[in-house]
Amino acid sequence: MIAAQNAWLSSVNQRRHPALGLTTLTVLLLRGHSYVLAHVGDTRCYVWREGRCQQLTHDHVMPHPDFQHQLLRSVGSEDHVVVDYMQGELCPGDVFVLTSDGVHGVLSAQVMVSCLQAASSARDLADALVDAAFAAGSQDNLTAMVVRVGQLQAPQWPDAQHVMQTLPLPASLKTGDVVDGWVVTAKVADNEINRLYQVRDPVSHRLYALKTLHPSRGHDRDERAMLAHEAWLAQRLQHTAAARHLVRCHPQPPDGHLQTLAYVVFDWHSGKTWQQHLEHRKPAAVLPAEVVNWSLQVLKALGHLHRQGVMHRDIKPANLHCGDDGVVRVLDLGVALSGREPASMRTLHAGTPSYINPEQWGFRAVGPGGAATDSAEPALADTGSDLYALGVCMYQLLTGQLPYGEVLPYQVGRYHRDATPLHRINPQIPMWLSHVVQKAVARDERQRFETAEEFALALERGASRPLTLPPPSPLIQRDPTALWKIALGVSALFNVLLVLWLLFLPR
Repeated sequence: MIAAQNAWLSSVNQRRHPALGLTTLTVLLLRGHSYVLAHVGDTRCYVWREGRCQQLTHDHVMPHPDFQHQLLRSVGSEDHVVVDYMQGELCPGDVFVLTSDGVHGVLSAQVMVSCLQAASSARDLADALVDAAFAAGSQDNLTAMVVRVGQLQAPQWPDAQHVMQTLPLPASLKTGDVVDGWVVTAKVADNEINRLYQVRDPVSHRLYALKTLHPSRGHDRDERAMLAHEAWLAQRLQHTAAARHLVRCHPQPPDGHLQTLAYVVFDWHSGKTWQQHLEHRKPAAVLPAEVVNWSLQVLKALGHLHRQGVMHRDIKPANLHCGDDGVVRVLDLGVALSGREPASMRTLHAGTPSYINPEQWGFRAVGPGGAATDSAEPALADTGSDLYALGVCMYQLLTGQLPYGEVLPYQVGRYHRDATPLHRINPQIPMWLSHVVQKAVARDERQRFETAEEFALALERGASRPLTLPPPSPLIQRDPTALWKIALGVSALFNVLLVLWLLFLPR
């Protein structure tokens, strides 16, 4: 916009002498949690913050007392205008003041500060500055514009990304350290990608979870963008129906502190994750009724997320938390897709290998018999990936085993057999629940649940309307090469017997 205006004024001035279309310009743009300044000439912008007044712009005038009104830069003087740009963070209570040289040219800094302290509103301050300049004998244009920042909205995606990309990462923290007002009480986890700390607000004494990147990941802009996306997405979902089963994110440090390091803070909830239940309890001790209740809450959260266009992509026991208040919460939106994530995240093979659906490994069951084939191009994650992963979590919680075995990070998942029915492993599991989970983790994606609501309905109906499962896939359909393997085995056995007969039997 500035370039277009300058080109028009410059073309007018080239046809007239003396030039008639020269002007100074100071633009203040407020958006989200940041401001942007564009400046040419000798108008000014000040900011009043925490009792201090700071001049944000620099006058483009001759550096001589007798030529202070001689502009070095202006809009319309040349074909190309050089503009000063500045970007900064907004804070509640900020007061921005824009003035022409007729105001700041005759008022001292002390007079302007006294006007700022005495004014009760933005209009009163603007009037006070103009009146003071007029009383001081100013003969130039008298213009003053004042903007007060009352409060800020939830951070927008550009705000969250800008903060996470520019701030430094905290060093390794220990108990007792203070970070922007948060007091570290314990180190919870360190997986060489993220670090998680328990922190406390010294005023309210409430506990929170502080999440940041491992210092070795600080140079990776994609990792920083993923952490920013997680915080932005959590705040965006706080006012939706899914909020009850998610963890709330806090964008601001306590007691008016400013954020100086790159991290995000979430509510701390006491309780255990499904992973902790697996580690500290025998599988048979987790009652099927508990698993059904927990799973229904997770499905409610996933249903809300999917309707918002959000895919979690990393459902696993460590990311499902059973709080002491009876609420099951879905943790860690770090690799979730929302449409605003970095482009590199969309093709990322995200998730924990043992809980990734077969299609993402390139496995597809095709044809009427469900014959297994390996696709050349693995599929991307979708909403069905979250439902499959939840089914695997239920299977593991009820039986202590994974339906298709553990897949290590350097391995590829293999799905050349049907999962063993749950009731054969744990006789305490009702037949109807075994069928529901069996359907959720079916090898063939066409046999699984299509939506979270369909999955939840099957659990709610329970034994009153049990599911009927298709018969197990025959070996030939599960592995098209099985016939050749059998033929090879028979041929090898025949040849061994033939050799024995030729060598040892009497002729």
